[in-house]
Amino acid sequence: MRDVANGDVELTLAGPVEGVQYRELGGAAYFVKGAFDRLAAALILLVLAIPMTIITIAVKLSSPGPVLVRQIRVGRFGRPFTFYKFRSMRNDAEQIRDELELDNNHDTPLIFKIRRDPRITRFGGLLRRTSLDELPNLFNVLRGEMSLVGPRPPLPREVAHYNPHHMQRLAATPGITGLWQIRGRSELEFDEMVALDLEYIDRWSLWLDLAILLQTPFAVANGRGAW
Repeated sequence: MRDVANGDVELTLAGPVEGVQYRELGGAAYFVKGAFDRLAAALILLVLAIPMTIITIAVKLSSPGPVLVRQIRVGRFGRPFTFYKFRSMRNDAEQIRDELELDNNHDTPLIFKIRRDPRITRFGGLLRRTSLDELPNLFNVLRGEMSLVGPRPPLPREVAHYNPHHMQRLAATPGITGLWQIRGRSELEFDEMVALDLEYIDRWSLWLDLAILLQTPFAVANGRGAW
């Protein structure tokens, strides 16, 4: 892996990271998972076309900047991809990130989260509390880069600090929701998130995905960790 600590550097990975033994997660059931994800994502996008159009207009009117944020994220086996979400922060959020390092609520460079992040716009705060900022992730699902359920895709700067144990969470296709979503989100420490991701990989089945999907609306409504 090339140096990716700055987060803006494109990864050179094209397959499993050398020296990391990933847990097995494949077979016919995992193929069915991918097919179900794409079909469901297409249907959800059709149903939510009008609400997403309204959000697009609201983001554009609420603050200067693009409607969508495009970031390089790290997917399954370390493959980089372009991640889409509705912009919930000021347009200069990345430029002033370094100034806020000391405000990080997690005592590790592996997660950067601020409970009252001054970069979040007023409308962006609403999008984050309701997880509506993540709806464009559905386009990543259509492209096969993400799943409806799985570990959240990390930034390259975060993966630059991973050890081989942490790399194991990259054995699964990253997801829009997952065990981390229904058990605390940003309230979780990094090691807790990794433990949940590895639990998901160990226990994975189509039924587990369905159970997580059914619990996700309640977790979103509860709002725990939505910051």
